[in-house]
Amino acid sequence: MKAVTRAEQAGLVAITALLLLPLRGLLRNQGPPMEEGFMLVFPERLLNGDLPNRDYLHLYGPGSVWVLAVLYEVFGVELHVQRLAGYAQQIGVVLGVFAVARPFGPVLATAGAVIALIIIVPPIGLTALAWVGAVALALWALRLGLQAVVAHRDGDDGAAGRRILIAGLLAAAALLYRPDVIVAVALAGLVVGRRLDPALRRRGLVALAAGLTPYLLHLGLAGPGNVVHGMLIEPVFELRGGRRLPLPPSWDQFDGFLQRAGALHEPPWPFPAPPGPAQLTIWLVLLLASMAALIVTGRRWVRDEPTSPAALALLGTGALAVGLLPQALQRTDTTHLAWVSCVPFGFLPALAGRGLRGRPRAPLLAAAAALAIPFFLVPHFTFRSYGDYAAQTFGRHRLAFPIEHEGRLFYYGRPDVADAAHALLADVERLTEPGDRMLVGSGDLRFTPYSDAYLYYLLPDRPPATRYIEMDPGVANGPDSGLAEEVAAADLVVLSRVWDDWDEPNDSRVAGPDEPNQVLRDRFCEAGDYGGLYVLYLRCG
Repeated sequence: MKAVTRAEQAGLVAITALLLLPLRGLLRNQGPPMEEGFMLVFPERLLNGDLPNRDYLHLYGPGSVWVLAVLYEVFGVELHVQRLAGYAQQIGVVLGVFAVARPFGPVLATAGAVIALIIIVPPIGLTALAWVGAVALALWALRLGLQAVVAHRDGDDGAAGRRILIAGLLAAAALLYRPDVIVAVALAGLVVGRRLDPALRRRGLVALAAGLTPYLLHLGLAGPGNVVHGMLIEPVFELRGGRRLPLPPSWDQFDGFLQRAGALHEPPWPFPAPPGPAQLTIWLVLLLASMAALIVTGRRWVRDEPTSPAALALLGTGALAVGLLPQALQRTDTTHLAWVSCVPFGFLPALAGRGLRGRPRAPLLAAAAALAIPFFLVPHFTFRSYGDYAAQTFGRHRLAFPIEHEGRLFYYGRPDVADAAHALLADVERLTEPGDRMLVGSGDLRFTPYSDAYLYYLLPDRPPATRYIEMDPGVANGPDSGLAEEVAAADLVVLSRVWDDWDEPNDSRVAGPDEPNQVLRDRFCEAGDYGGLYVLYLRCG
């Protein structure tokens, strides 16, 4: 394995500093109430015997839930444990880009990692969502696969065999996190596999198959029908209509509800830039262009130099990025665009360096040109957001309000909601008993666009009465969802009106059955209203 040079060490020091600068701000920032909520709740439910797909809705692979459950068992179910796990995933992406880009030299590899960092850190904070972990694992699988190709080229099949074995295991781990990265893993695997002999290819495939055997355990415990329904039917056929956004994005307005809500508290940006909504369209065009450039340049270079590590890195990264692209197209908001573009944008310096080769100071010029693209064309969701988190590290621009209950902590972005939550939690403790089953729903249960799932985390001794800890339109309010029966079986119901004005140009505006509301009206009595934001219901009598 190639030793790290002094120039690369300097690059890694710079990357480390940029990773550490916003960390304190990220750790104390508001979290997405549903997404961070369920990444706190799902692993704890697993520790209590509930299984993904069988006992609660979980749209992805079980890998991230398993890993977090182990961390919670060791360190406790705690917000900062979850956030540091998310931070580790982001580091994995950033260093993965650096590692794959090493053949281009320290300047371009460092610049690529910085771009990936600026893109992947801001969109959803440190929430340990499975997608970021899957991308990190896939990048490192590609890195080990490319090292195997180089070792095989140099006649060291022992080293090639070891590296392709690890690459197969890492690829399997990525699929345990997110099975929908299978296309990305397969395309990148083809780039690697075509340059290995059959024995090495078989070794990689055997490692991949061995790494996927935990799925057999999940199938056996949760049940094949539950797993297929939870990981295929619900995310692919039931969820999409209520989550998709227009393609391309609207030029003059944000289509996503959460995007519009975030725009209400945008920090200043002192440099000229396109309007915020227009930046999404520009970002999408840049994403498609960068992928095309990676594939075209990589193919031509590999044709001329079939075993060049740099050429294979370009082509392999392009193949990986193409496989990730559906994640950006299904919902063109900043989070999904960032989740995909962190990979191909991380190789913009390498592409620019290839175009400027032979010129004086080509690496520095290429790095500057690549960094200028997000800085001037999509700064609001990259450099500006990163800078805001860095400022929060030093106590500036903070817009996060702690909600503390029984030793547990969550940060919310609105003081009125935090105050209402404190009063609600106190009344739940006063009026109910540990072991009472709780359902947290939307203000009108005909519509389930979002969920304040963090409340389950703050009330761990009130177990969920529903499998819809995460609430999605078309799923939780589907005609056969069973939500009405779950309301009937609950001991207390908390309705959140925080999201009642949810409005997106998709099926989230389509009303589901009214039966859950009817059950609530017939069997439950209002026990408290908290600023019109939360309403507590207990069984009548």
